[in-house]
Amino acid sequence: MLEESIRYTKVADDKLIEIFKHHPEISPKAIDLFTHVLNAQHIWANRILGLLPKYQVWETYGADMFGQISAENFKLLNQIVKTIPLDKEITYTNSLGDQYTSLAKDILFHVVNHSTYHRAQIASLFKLDGITPPVTDYIMLKRDRQL
Repeated sequence: MLEESIRYTKVADDKLIEIFKHHPEISPKAIDLFTHVLNAQHIWANRILGLLPKYQVWETYGADMFGQISAENFKLLNQIVKTIPLDKEITYTNSLGDQYTSLAKDILFHVVNHSTYHRAQIASLFKLDGITPPVTDYIMLKRDRQL
């Protein structure tokens, strides 16, 4: 189920990326939130793999980079699912310098949940900008065989 949840996150994120590509009038807040989503995915994947991340949690960049960064993130996340035991304990240091240990599967669940949380916020911002947000509900994508 975790592998499918990651696939769902990619499909849902790709739908947002398409909106960002075609609507340059989107609010900077929506861009900042999605940048944060991508950065968090990147940071967590690198923590699991024991690598240093290239991006910081609230670092910003243009929407033109979303597709590339997302592709890199999901390459790492898929590598993790295929090569890292899900019960492996991962010790990492957060952005405040505090050290924690979590199971790989719990971190991956957090990545999926965190992404979903912020996609909902972004959908609300799209509506304020007069843009119809894409359907990203898991059950609807599953029912429509997009997963």
